[in-house]
Amino acid sequence: MGHYTGAKARINRRLGAAVFENAGALRAFEKRNVPPGMHSRRKKPTIYGLALTEKQKIKYYYGFRERQLRKYFAEGRRRKGNTGENLLVICECRLDNVVRRAGFTGTRPQARQGIVHGHFQLNGRKVNKPSIMVRPGDVITLRNRPNLQKAYRDIVDNHTSETCDWISFDDKELRAVVTSLPTYADVSLPVDVNQVVAFLSR
Repeated sequence: MGHYTGAKARINRRLGAAVFENAGALRAFEKRNVPPGMHSRRKKPTIYGLALTEKQKIKYYYGFRERQLRKYFAEGRRRKGNTGENLLVICECRLDNVVRRAGFTGTRPQARQGIVHGHFQLNGRKVNKPSIMVRPGDVITLRNRPNLQKAYRDIVDNHTSETCDWISFDDKELRAVVTSLPTYADVSLPVDVNQVVAFLSR
């Protein structure tokens, strides 16, 4: 599954939100939080344009393409409850997001790269798919290789991660346990999910 590898600061400025968390993109967004381009856009955005922006926030924040987003949306519709909230909860359960939220890495692209390169184990087994859905009781650890342990130890020691109630992270052992499924209240992305549902339902 492809993912975006272009200029991250431009995406933050275009969407008006810090969907990419690396230091350079955040600094650029704080310095100029207007859309990229030679001239600022003056016209009022359309309803379609606003909904498209909200949808793009989810795609870039969690790091997947349109096809995968629509797959998660279809799953969210099948579940009981609010479709939009279900969609975001499904996105939160991705392995790369859990690695990021636990505190192993500072950004989701960094978490994705580590998983793809086989740095992590899920319940004692090496994994390389960022889209794996975690469940309560799942245990995420690093492979027992000194170079990986040192690299991620440096990241954990030098990065302050926000607390996450549904993940228990032992920063001494570099071990994360999914204690429960996330809820909509656990989603950290500021997005109008109702507009996303309306857009994807067209």
